[in-house]
Amino acid sequence: MYIPITTITLLVLTAAMVVLRIFWQRVPARLRLFLIRGSAAAILLHAVFEVTKWGTASDRLNVFINWLAIAGYQLLVLLFSRLSPRWLTVPCAVILMTPLFASSILQPLTSLFQQGDYKRQSIGNHMFFQVVPWANAGGNAGVDVQIYYSPPFLPFLRHRIQNVPFNNRECNAYAAFAILEPSAKMVIGRCPRWGTNPPPTFDKLLPLP
Repeated sequence: MYIPITTITLLVLTAAMVVLRIFWQRVPARLRLFLIRGSAAAILLHAVFEVTKWGTASDRLNVFINWLAIAGYQLLVLLFSRLSPRWLTVPCAVILMTPLFASSILQPLTSLFQQGDYKRQSIGNHMFFQVVPWANAGGNAGVDVQIYYSPPFLPFLRHRIQNVPFNNRECNAYAAFAILEPSAKMVIGRCPRWGTNPPPTFDKLLPLP
């Protein structure tokens, strides 16, 4: 799903960074300093988001920050390849760039080509969920029901507090949703089962932090 266009876009981005590396000395000094600092900042911001599970309220902005981090990483690695000895730094740069085309890196980047943000559905207590579809090379597909907390005083941020995965082999994953358990200490991920055999839903009960 969007993997081919994402791969092509990443290849174009990589080619652009290679050209920038070749003509690096022709770039104005202030712009070079800005690009280096901006690259480091984008990588750091994305790393903080990934480690803390915080992010902006916009799916599109989050994935754009991811793309900026990838571009920044490529630039810094390619600038590293300009150092001596070239026979060592160039092969190291190639090795460091190769993992960017792994499916685990490409999959989050595909969200840039989807239309709009995923629908937010409130479950109370300043929490909401989004149903994010996925697919793998083995032909299996499903969704992640991602539970977020949005601080009332910082509505432009959100914190992912739980993830409930479902796949189409166990239930109708695309119809999955989440509800808050009455005590507000647990979340129930609910997915309608295929067919009419009881029980009618496949439930996953997970604690909230």
